[in-house]
Amino acid sequence: MDRLKHAGVALLLLLGNGLACAQQTAQPAPQTNGTVVVVPAYGEVRQANNEARLVLMVEEQDKDKAQAASRVNARMKRGTEIVRREDPSAQLQTRGYFSYPVYADEPQTRPAQQRNRQLLGWRVGQYLDVTTTNLTGLPGMVAGVQQLLAVSSLNFGLSDTARRKLDEQRIAAAYANLRERIEAIARAMQRAPSDAVLDTIDFEGSGSYAPEIQAQKMGMRSAAAQAPVEEPSFEPGETTLQMRVVARFRFR
Repeated sequence: MDRLKHAGVALLLLLGNGLACAQQTAQPAPQTNGTVVVVPAYGEVRQANNEARLVLMVEEQDKDKAQAASRVNARMKRGTEIVRREDPSAQLQTRGYFSYPVYADEPQTRPAQQRNRQLLGWRVGQYLDVTTTNLTGLPGMVAGVQQLLAVSSLNFGLSDTARRKLDEQRIAAAYANLRERIEAIARAMQRAPSDAVLDTIDFEGSGSYAPEIQAQKMGMRSAAAQAPVEEPSFEPGETTLQMRVVARFRFR
């Protein structure tokens, strides 16, 4: 009997020690009621460019300033007529009319000799900005006008209407990503996503685009040519808008 009694006591002591160790090992989960969480989210959307911004130019040089200006005016007028005929929907704006003297490239060692520089003639020019959404007819229009005007630059981007729609999609994509991350955080903290209450959402402004818009540029500047010009090939590309949003929420 004594042996059985001692064995029972030893067993009880062993079970008690094991239960105590188990209680010490199983730590209670931290309380998350009222916890404030700050979470970033990200949204990105893309859309094919639908607008071209073309800069045309004309330049003439002559000993007679009036002759140079007359040729510039005539070529710009005829070039503008070609653009309007090929693309009636295009928006046109002339700008940057310039004229300046051209001197011989002779080294001037003394300031007094500046007054004796040889005048070779006058250089006169003007720019024409063309904005159009008719990308299909753009190569034909450029080929036709290059007989009179040179292409200074060509950029592709989004029209105002398309950019507004893409901006709405960008905000929606950023907010959708924010909801996904909040739900993932709630599950990781063993909380129901419905327990999360949004406190603050900080959408970055338009100046925070990264990168703003990477436009494709093509420099095609040449002298006036009267011969027909083959149609160029253009690839408008696409525009990417990005947004980073930071939110703060708390668990009930």
